[in-house]
Amino acid sequence: MNLVDLLLDPFAYSFMTRALAATVIASVVCAVLSCWLVLIGWSLMGDAVSHAVLPGVVLAYVVGAPFAIGAVIFGFLAVALIGAVRGTSRVKEDAAIGIVFTTLFALGLVLISVTPSQTDLNHIIFGNLLGVSTSDLVQIAILGALVLLVLVLKRRDFTLYAFDPIHAHAIGLNPRMLGATLLGLLALTCVVALQVVGVVLVVAMLIIPGATAYLLTDRFGRMLLIAPATSAACGVVGLYVSYYQDTSPGGMVVLTQGVLFTLVYLFGPRHGLVATRWQARRRRALLSG
Repeated sequence: MNLVDLLLDPFAYSFMTRALAATVIASVVCAVLSCWLVLIGWSLMGDAVSHAVLPGVVLAYVVGAPFAIGAVIFGFLAVALIGAVRGTSRVKEDAAIGIVFTTLFALGLVLISVTPSQTDLNHIIFGNLLGVSTSDLVQIAILGALVLLVLVLKRRDFTLYAFDPIHAHAIGLNPRMLGATLLGLLALTCVVALQVVGVVLVVAMLIIPGATAYLLTDRFGRMLLIAPATSAACGVVGLYVSYYQDTSPGGMVVLTQGVLFTLVYLFGPRHGLVATRWQARRRRALLSG
């Protein structure tokens, strides 16, 4: 089998074509949003919201409503509960996040176990990339386009909010509203990625691309290009590897992103561990000489 056959063979199947499209869309959307999550320091919040939307998605399925509605409602509910626990008790924010998201995630698991369904709802937890239907792909594409549109149109406001919310308020912006908008986009993005990697691994797609880009550049504008490009590439590579090695496609996509982050962390040209150690050693040698 030559290289062309290796590249084209998986896509002789329509389910692989749909899986590729869903992977690329989810990878790009998650990666763009991850740049702001990493910059603001919302990694834990991303973890909380991505797990807390599970009961909302299940309840939306039960009543026949779009998954996005349930996800957004429970995403904001999680944030409100975290704020309430933090503001009315001695419990600190990290503990409040852990309590709320694990409780809501457990509620989602219980709802899945007691909900009669002709379909296996466990795909919400672990993803079902190869089972993406045409209607699923349309939903992923519409939600992904909506999230990207808002991020692009409001990118300057979100960036100012991430760097200096006090200055954002001083020039007439509403930091609280900007934060709420980002949280709403986070909940919608979780729905986009659910079908690809499931609730458990969504947080990885929301954090790893932004963290990787952050190690490669000091300019936020470049982060917004590097993160989706590397994330989409990892998605495609992960899908190919899963096809030929018969492994979990969602897990392989995230594993590929993790491997790339490790390589950048070690060998990045400016902020990689090897480069920084070499530069430090060179400075010491110059000072001692």
